Amino acid sequence: MHLILTGATGLCGSAVLDAMVRMKDVTKISIISRRPVKMAEDFNDPRINVILHKDFEKYDSELLGQLKGAKGCVWALGISQNVVSKEEYVKITKDFALRAAESFATLGTEEEPFNFVYVSGHGSTFTPGRFTQYFAKIKGETEILLGEMNKTHKTLYPSSIRPCFIDYASHSAIKPYIPKQEPYKSVLEPLLGPPIRYVAKSYWSPTQPLGKFLTEMAMGKWNKSFEGPGIIKLGNFPVVENSGFRRLAELD
Repeated sequence: MHLILTGATGLCGSAVLDAMVRMKDVTKISIISRRPVKMAEDFNDPRINVILHKDFEKYDSELLGQLKGAKGCVWALGISQNVVSKEEYVKITKDFALRAAESFATLGTEEEPFNFVYVSGHGSTFTPGRFTQYFAKIKGETEILLGEMNKTHKTLYPSSIRPCFIDYASHSAIKPYIPKQEPYKSVLEPLLGPPIRYVAKSYWSPTQPLGKFLTEMAMGKWNKSFEGPGIIKLGNFPVVENSGFRRLAELD
C-alpha cells in the first residue's frame, strides 16, 4: 500500500516513518518535506520517495502525479505555538492541513475514500473557553473543519488523533533523529516521564505503538472500529483521544 507522510523530521513523524518501514504491507512511502530527511536517507529503503516541497498550500498536477495510487496520509506536520507568531501557527497547523486534505481527496474514490489522518493533540477542544491554550483552540477548529470536509468530499475519509505525552524513551531507532526540544520540555520530560509511564498511563503515548497505530489509521484498518470510550464523533468524523488510542492498541 502506498502511504504519504508529512512531518517526518519531527518526533511523531519519525515514529511513523519507522513504523511504515517495518510494515511489509506498506509498498511505497511518499514523504513530503521542505528539507531532506536524514532518517529516510539512512534507511536507504527503495520504497521511500522524499518529495521536496516548499509551499504546503499548493499541490499541482506534477506533485499529485507523484502521489498517484496513495491510499492514505499521516499528517504529522506541526510546530510549537511558542516558536512562531499566532498567524504563522494558524497557517502551519490549520491551513496547511486543510489544503492538503482537500487536494488528497482527488486521490480517492467514493468506493475507496482517501484516509487523511490529522495528528492533533491532547487538550484540543471544539468549545474553547477563556483559559483554553491557543494550540488547543486552533487544532479543535481544524478538526471541526475536517469534519465538515467529511460531509462534502465523498472521496475523503478524514480522522484525527490526540496523543498526549509522546514518549520516545524506549524507542532507540528514532533517538538519533529527534529534533532539539524546547528548553522547558528538556527540563520537564525527565521529571514527568516516570510518573506518567507508571502511574498516569492514560496520558502516555509511547512512540513505537503510536507510530504503528497512525500507520494503520492511514491504511484504513481502524475505520470500522472508531466507537466506544475515548472516541469522539462529529457525524462520521472520528477523533481518537489518547485513551481511545491506548484502548484500541491494547496498551491498557
